Amino acid sequence: MQASSHITERQVGAVVISAIIGVGILALPRIAAEEANTGAPLVTLLGIGIAFIGLLLLTLLGIRFPRESIFEYGQRIIGRPLAYVFNTCLAVFFILLTALAVREFGEVITSAVLRRTPTEVTIITMMILVVMATRQKLLKFTYFHVFYLPFILVPGLAIVLVSLQNAELLNLQPIIGNIPARYGKGALTIAALFQPAFIVTLLIPAMQTPKKAIKSFLGGIFISGTLYMLIVCAAVAVFGPHEINHLMWPTLELARATTIPGDTLERLDAIFIIVWVVSVFTSLAASYYISINGAQKVFGSQDHRFISHFFLPFVFILAMIPKSVFSLYVFVEIVGIIGLVLTIGYPFILLIVALLRKVRGEPHGNSSEVQETD
Repeated sequence: MQASSHITERQVGAVVISAIIGVGILALPRIAAEEANTGAPLVTLLGIGIAFIGLLLLTLLGIRFPRESIFEYGQRIIGRPLAYVFNTCLAVFFILLTALAVREFGEVITSAVLRRTPTEVTIITMMILVVMATRQKLLKFTYFHVFYLPFILVPGLAIVLVSLQNAELLNLQPIIGNIPARYGKGALTIAALFQPAFIVTLLIPAMQTPKKAIKSFLGGIFISGTLYMLIVCAAVAVFGPHEINHLMWPTLELARATTIPGDTLERLDAIFIIVWVVSVFTSLAASYYISINGAQKVFGSQDHRFISHFFLPFVFILAMIPKSVFSLYVFVEIVGIIGLVLTIGYPFILLIVALLRKVRGEPHGNSSEVQETD
């Protein structure tokens, strides 16, 4: 068998990174500053820590059950009826998460770029692209993320680092912020931005050596978390914690306020928008792929392509429920925090029960191949 029939640990790491870096990076500094003031970097670090725990639980479960995803080994651990309920909740949650993310994408595009284009058009256009990507088999789907990752990371890091030339370190003091009592809410909201990385549960069974997934997980969370920290630090240092509270999308404003020395290129925001659109596409694809895979297991279907098309109108309807961009972020905050019960709490329960019952999956074996139905 050829090694190309498996997903490598580097590819898994690439998918994790591109899944995490998505639509939420635009509002990230505002979310952190609203809850922690000058302590925005610290609350961001706490949020990354919470997300780290959730992904670690998924990775440990994946190593313990190397041939199954959470939608499958959950049935073996807690029984089919209860696992069916959780699988349904996960599928619905990631459909809703996809809908809110694509609505946020539409609001940004129509406000910053295509001001005469209806939001509905941008939402439908992006979702059609996402559906076409999620129609692919898991291995080909992974190639999308691997291909686009350099176009996300390199320009994104470059723009953030260049923006530091306008930074004022006094804007980051005191480091602990003025309202530490609200750290919890801010950290949970930021941790929710990492939820598309839940796709790691689908990738581990397709790896040639699932035990190496821990390296992929650590690398993915470190690189994406570092970018998040740099964005928050740069935005707060440039604008100050109070000014950020008046900016809907501080990261976009940071790109607009940044120029390359010597006036070589004055419109970095144009490049940033391109990078951001690509990152939104990969993140949406990850969330949507999780939802259709979960629905596939719930319905007992073998045709994930049909499910991918079937859910499209539901995503569009859910995306249009918020009446404005302000109500949208209320929905995003509530759904994101509640979703942590599923994306962190559920894997925690599964791992504890699996350890107590001493339930373990079958060895992966060198002859296992990527399932074509995934």
